[in-house]
Amino acid sequence: MTDNLIRRIVIVGGGTAGWMAAAALSKVLKNRYADIRLIESDAIGTVGVGEATIPQIQLFNQLLELDEDEFVRRTQATFKLGIQFVDWGQKGERYLHAFGGVGRDMQGIPFHHYWLKLFREGAVPNIDAYTLNCIAAEQGRFMRSVDAGNSPLSNIAYAFHFDAALYAMYLRDFSIARGVSRREGKVAQVHLSPDNGFIRSVQMDDGEEIEGDLFIDCSGFRGLLIEQALHTGYEDWSHWLPCDRAVAVPCAKVADPLPYTRSTAHTAGWQWRIPLQHRTGNGHVYCSQYMSDDEAAHILLRHLDGEPLAEPRLLRFTTGKRKRFWNRNCVALGLASGFMEPLESTSIHLVQSGIARLMSLFPDCHFDQEDIDEYNRQADVEFERIRDFLIAHYHITRRDDAPFWNACRYMSVPESLQRKMSLYQKNGRIFREQEELFNETSWLEVMHGQGLQARGYHPVVDTMPREEIVRRLDSIRQVIKASVEYMPTHAEFIARYCAATPATP
Repeated sequence: MTDNLIRRIVIVGGGTAGWMAAAALSKVLKNRYADIRLIESDAIGTVGVGEATIPQIQLFNQLLELDEDEFVRRTQATFKLGIQFVDWGQKGERYLHAFGGVGRDMQGIPFHHYWLKLFREGAVPNIDAYTLNCIAAEQGRFMRSVDAGNSPLSNIAYAFHFDAALYAMYLRDFSIARGVSRREGKVAQVHLSPDNGFIRSVQMDDGEEIEGDLFIDCSGFRGLLIEQALHTGYEDWSHWLPCDRAVAVPCAKVADPLPYTRSTAHTAGWQWRIPLQHRTGNGHVYCSQYMSDDEAAHILLRHLDGEPLAEPRLLRFTTGKRKRFWNRNCVALGLASGFMEPLESTSIHLVQSGIARLMSLFPDCHFDQEDIDEYNRQADVEFERIRDFLIAHYHITRRDDAPFWNACRYMSVPESLQRKMSLYQKNGRIFREQEELFNETSWLEVMHGQGLQARGYHPVVDTMPREEIVRRLDSIRQVIKASVEYMPTHAEFIARYCAATPATP
């Protein structure tokens, strides 16, 4: 039986995806099960714009048993309570897609149905008044959860903003300390087995041949193994997610970092703002059909908070996914597996979930097709549900001030998304499907925030006297208000627990 064990794992490509894979595998396998080698070239740059995360990254950090304060210091990180969307539903509007729960469910019915009844009457404020993270973000406050009983302070959901290059270096040190071998250089050729088409080895530009049992492709958009060698194919989703370019630039920090990401819609796309301890990350994602590269760069530079710290860098991409994420003895992670723009900070999570899925279906040298098929099935579902969530941001809009937004408003959307929107619009119902990444609260905040109005609510709500609903909603608001007042500012929290050493931007 032991003869069939995977003994040699070769990771092609470093960056965030490669070193996340190396770190997780070295931690779980403890380098006794298999030899892990990572190949990367200092001459090949990484995309390096995935600087924002979602709360699930805490599970990855827990797997690695990282000290969170050290992790924050080493990566110049800040904390993230959600994403603020500006000018998406209509120019002049803004809302926050906040992590964590909204209000408190009653009688087994989701809270938002009770809120919907009174909101339709104009009797209560917007949904963010019942969300701890929204109020805390607006006031620039943050803290980790504490043992406070039923208080919302007992369950504060948060993620991180960090410097992607520093994060990769941090995980590189972690991995090498646990036995991962790093090989610097470029892969010149990929050798396949004539018997079954599996990858047998990769040949370096200096002639060295590196053999492996399992290969993990983290080579970025080009998909050196999964596409160039195995010709897996790519499913193009640009007819639903039309942005195909981004220009990115860091700028100087000019104020205390806010505890949220900001996404501001422009005439043919949107701009991200990610605050770090030592600088601010910025980028403009846009559709080249409606905007030139020069115009996109000009818009980005005109909307920076501080002085740019580098020349703007242009990225070209096609939204979509590989037709198979696992093909033969090769698993693709990160940009090699597909790309969906960073609108909801899902890129790093998809690396994380791909690693977790690989560990749960980890093969032996037989590479049973049933395991491979199940991996691909689960990955397909995850990508498609995230795709729908992103499409909703573009499609649910009342903007008619630019051709790009008109095209997004009137485009046809996947049936799965149309069903979800229709169900909410009719009676405010939202259901999480197939363990999709974004839960009912996320869908609520985005659909309502973008301007999709629910015409009804759950009929059981009417069994509770209106006065009782008013009293309970007011109580929830007061508890949240008091909780936020207890929290320190985001800057104070960082200074006290995890301030990074000043670094050259």
